[in-house]
Amino acid sequence: MGLTRQHLLPPELELLFTIMVGIFWILTYGMIIYRGFIDKRCGMPFAALCGNVTWEYIYSFLFPHAPPANYIIYLWLGLDMIILYQFILYSRDDLPNPLSDRWFLPTLVSAFVIAFSLHYFIAIEFANQDGGYSAYGLNLLMSILFVFMLLRRDDIRGQSMYIAVFKLIGTIFASIVSYSFYPASSLLTFLYVATFFFDILYVIMLQQRIKREAIYTHASS
Repeated sequence: MGLTRQHLLPPELELLFTIMVGIFWILTYGMIIYRGFIDKRCGMPFAALCGNVTWEYIYSFLFPHAPPANYIIYLWLGLDMIILYQFILYSRDDLPNPLSDRWFLPTLVSAFVIAFSLHYFIAIEFANQDGGYSAYGLNLLMSILFVFMLLRRDDIRGQSMYIAVFKLIGTIFASIVSYSFYPASSLLTFLYVATFFFDILYVIMLQQRIKREAIYTHASS
């Protein structure tokens, strides 16, 4: 059964905060693209990228949002396609062999099919055609994967504090807007809080990693 949408915030604030979500996530994607081309390394985890592209496709064309959210989602989809290109070009080795080599294309197609199916059937099963459940589940997954990406990689190429902070701010605005729509949802409230925790954790861990690498670089020079 679907949730009944409410409006705790005034319409003007809902619109403003929705625009702020779009701006800060566009900045996040823009910085990922910028760092990706500079560092020759994709800064988006593979599973998160598959989830983003498929969610944005579904809610651009199958269950389109009303303006201005639909225009924002179109932009996100375009930017994520550039990030997907960067992953294929620079970061296939993020996947373990043989998935990164001989089985890369089947892995890529399978991941997109699975992600698309999850988003689509969650929308149908829970009568949630605005994509809130899958969007915030995906956002939590992204935040966790960013932390694990930082732990797994030998360096911070493709990552930056701008990406971490812009994602954090965008998610805060998104959580406020969504809570205004669905204050009675315990699941969504949990997802907001858990995502905020991992975003803060990523900011702290990335800052510590940047300091360590700066000290190492200085000591080695």
